[in-house]
Amino acid sequence: MTAPAGPAEPGPGGPLALLRAMLRVRRLEEACVRLYTEQKIRGFLHVSIGEEAVVAGVTSAVEPGDAIVATYREHGHALLAGVPARKLMAEMYGRAEGCSHGRGGSMHLFDADARFFGGNAIVAGGLPLAVGLALGDAMQGRDRVTVCFFGEGAMAEGEFHESINLAALWRLPVLFCCENNLYAMGTALARSESQTDLALKAAAYGVPAWEVDGMDALAVADAARKAVDSVRAGGGPYFLELRTYRFRAHSMFDPERYRDRAEVASWMKRDPIPLLRASLADAGELDDAGWAALEREVEDEVQDAVAFAEAGTLEPIETLGRWVYSEGRAP
Repeated sequence: MTAPAGPAEPGPGGPLALLRAMLRVRRLEEACVRLYTEQKIRGFLHVSIGEEAVVAGVTSAVEPGDAIVATYREHGHALLAGVPARKLMAEMYGRAEGCSHGRGGSMHLFDADARFFGGNAIVAGGLPLAVGLALGDAMQGRDRVTVCFFGEGAMAEGEFHESINLAALWRLPVLFCCENNLYAMGTALARSESQTDLALKAAAYGVPAWEVDGMDALAVADAARKAVDSVRAGGGPYFLELRTYRFRAHSMFDPERYRDRAEVASWMKRDPIPLLRASLADAGELDDAGWAALEREVEDEVQDAVAFAEAGTLEPIETLGRWVYSEGRAP
């Protein structure tokens, strides 16, 4: 089922704001790729280059106080959820000034102040967490929505079925966002799931479920706004299948032998950033000078974040045991 089309409203979901949000994510992750090759960022690194329309569109619909739960491909989600670029990059460097105090790194970004609850490295691991957050809000009578991002591979996991079933039974305020980039690591969707219409699969639980063009930021923003409004009004959980594509390999260690270059090149023609930029230019809303100014603004933010991380500190060995147990309790 395809979400009904309609113009995005002005504001956070407006075209210029969406373009800026996507560009912030793209340039931050491009910097992370460069820094990883320079061995300044260690461990695993999974970037979402190509998928920016999904996170920009969905986060444009959330409000202060709403919670976001994501996967290990979550740099853009954290940034647009409100995690400062400085704290995010410091975490990538493993510095104590990072949002997870340097203990999480790329795959475990977390910031309670921004109500960003991971960065979850286990496939489908964020789904039960999102249901728990939504249950807590419902029991406390708080006007909040929890947005849960996960890949299509998570829909083959038991946690997905348990989570969406409970959310539907209890009419919890959860927006389930499946980022369907067609490959769960290196396994094509059709090779892992007998039913590849993921919105139809979710609808089996009595949840409103729509398929959305995840390469169109305006379409994502519009669908997300309608979904969030429905959830916030007490309509229970909602499901969006956001059909998108990652331009780079699964991770920096992935030899990417499971898809051919022609397929990647075909999808890159639908890069959401130049497409939205061209649309704004055609409408007379963004000229070359405006684009150059936007590029400078974003580049300044990224360079400032990198400089902050470079100047950061490593956690002293004496405090490595902190937060392993509750504060004030002996092992």
